[in-house]
Amino acid sequence: MCRIHGYFNTTATPRDLAEAAARQRHGGPDGTGHVTGPGWGIGNNRLALVDPAGGRQPYSLGDRIHVVFNGEIYNHDALRRRLAQQGHTFTDRCDGGILPALYAEHGDAFVDELDGMYAIAVLDTRTAQPKLLLATDHIGMKPLYYHWDAASRALYFASEIPALLGFPGLAQRTRPQGLDACLATKTPFGQETMLSGITALPPATTLTCRPGRAPRLNSRTTTARSPRLPDDRRAVARQVRHTLRHEVGRLLAADAPVAVITSGGLDSSLVTALAAEHGSGSPLHSFNVAYRGRWPFDERHHARSVAQHTGTVHHQVEIDPADLPALVERTVRHLGQPNADPITVSTHALFAAVHDAGFKAALTGDGADEVFGGYTRMRAAAEADADGRPWTAAYLDQLAVLPARSRHRLYTDAYREEALATSPIPATALDALTHGPGSALSRITDFELRHRLPAYHLRRVDHLTMAHSVEARLPFCQPGVVDLGRALPDHLRIHAGQVKTSLYGAAAGLLPHGVLGRPKQPFTLPVTAMLSPGTALWEYARDTLAPDRLAARGELRPAVVNALFTAQAQRPDDTVAHTLWALLVHGVWRDRLAAAPHRTEVAA
Repeated sequence: MCRIHGYFNTTATPRDLAEAAARQRHGGPDGTGHVTGPGWGIGNNRLALVDPAGGRQPYSLGDRIHVVFNGEIYNHDALRRRLAQQGHTFTDRCDGGILPALYAEHGDAFVDELDGMYAIAVLDTRTAQPKLLLATDHIGMKPLYYHWDAASRALYFASEIPALLGFPGLAQRTRPQGLDACLATKTPFGQETMLSGITALPPATTLTCRPGRAPRLNSRTTTARSPRLPDDRRAVARQVRHTLRHEVGRLLAADAPVAVITSGGLDSSLVTALAAEHGSGSPLHSFNVAYRGRWPFDERHHARSVAQHTGTVHHQVEIDPADLPALVERTVRHLGQPNADPITVSTHALFAAVHDAGFKAALTGDGADEVFGGYTRMRAAAEADADGRPWTAAYLDQLAVLPARSRHRLYTDAYREEALATSPIPATALDALTHGPGSALSRITDFELRHRLPAYHLRRVDHLTMAHSVEARLPFCQPGVVDLGRALPDHLRIHAGQVKTSLYGAAAGLLPHGVLGRPKQPFTLPVTAMLSPGTALWEYARDTLAPDRLAARGELRPAVVNALFTAQAQRPDDTVAHTLWALLVHGVWRDRLAAAPHRTEVAA
């Protein structure tokens, strides 16, 4: 696991690589390296999890092929054996060390041989004109951002937005519709970001660039491997359990300690139980986060029950609500752009504790809801579709902080006109969701896996774990699990009002009844209860969203925002509280951007 960065076809220098590296060193504190040539340079920060003594990046094949890499390649041993038979030699057993030889043998198609999570940059100088290649994994577990300057024909890339802004020539210009995107989808949708000219490379995508030419993007649309499914519901549940058990076992392999995150819900608890089965001689450590005091949605007792049931060494992390203002600042800084889900601060604090306990990797339950049909909005849409009722508008409202008609009332006249000029969700994605083939549940699953999961979940998980030099490993996002989940017919995902029906079947007998029988609830911050007059969070929000500051930004109507505070003080409400939280996070990000030191700016 590492951080990567680079430039191509530009006058940037090794000093610029050092600046980018310094801005994301938290994600790779174990070493740094780079290689440069005429008009190009690539570099990395390393977090050593496999072969700590080896694995120095960039990896090179002679002086013609150079690679930097962020992630884990799970089939590296098999690939190394195959490449050795083809005459290649290796000086270490680091997973990324096989990449230059694999590229030499397969060219751009080398990524088709990989099983893992990754963002990769290859610099190929075997021809008169060098070529840069960037590639992401099948589902977007390892983010990669880039900027293409069409005027100078220069390209820059980095694992994090603040690192990308360390290169010269990138103007920190906010995207006009950014605030509306934060309220419509809680963070910029799909490959969009909050900054004009900075794009996230989509999942399963290869970008290639040569001097003087615009980059070419190739979407590696792969045909899902459709596993054969038995007819019996219990047999399907056993197959799901077997597949997950295999993936969990693979993801526990590392040359550094690996822990598990145990929220107390189904997904992470099942991962914990399966990880505990793989006992390696060392005790398995589990982590849960909660807030000091008595708050709604506190899951610590469920997590403790799972830990006792599975025999883990359990760590209960507690956050003092008085620390929330400082925690929000740090969280927004590491995300690089707003994410309106209060879970972000919980994630940031949780993985700080995982790092402090001596762990460099942790397994989580992220992705299960998207793969196995775990959201109530999925159930509501499927039921409406079965009854012949429209469902798209209600489903999209569930993705938002608040519906379009409500959020538009927050905006100044000038900003409302600007926001309405562009949909926060591209028309192509909306068309596929509404009119594509398959059932409503099938289309929603495709929509969430392709667009929402990478932007809303996976970038958050990556940035907030790597903020503390911890690698998140995601069993539910592995190809074998995703393919199995996608192959399930609708009735084996949602049945008789029960979401994730096959996953619950897989967990039967492995978890306490109190976990299996409890209603689904979010792993998050109880923001409705905490955002109340007299608390540190309330005062911080009032200051950040003060009328004079809102008026200066010109996007929100101060009187309407003040009315939200009045309503929340008089009668706490989930929608009002989450709206204020979203506006707070956006305001903190805007303030940080304005105060951030930046390089010489030119138009992006």
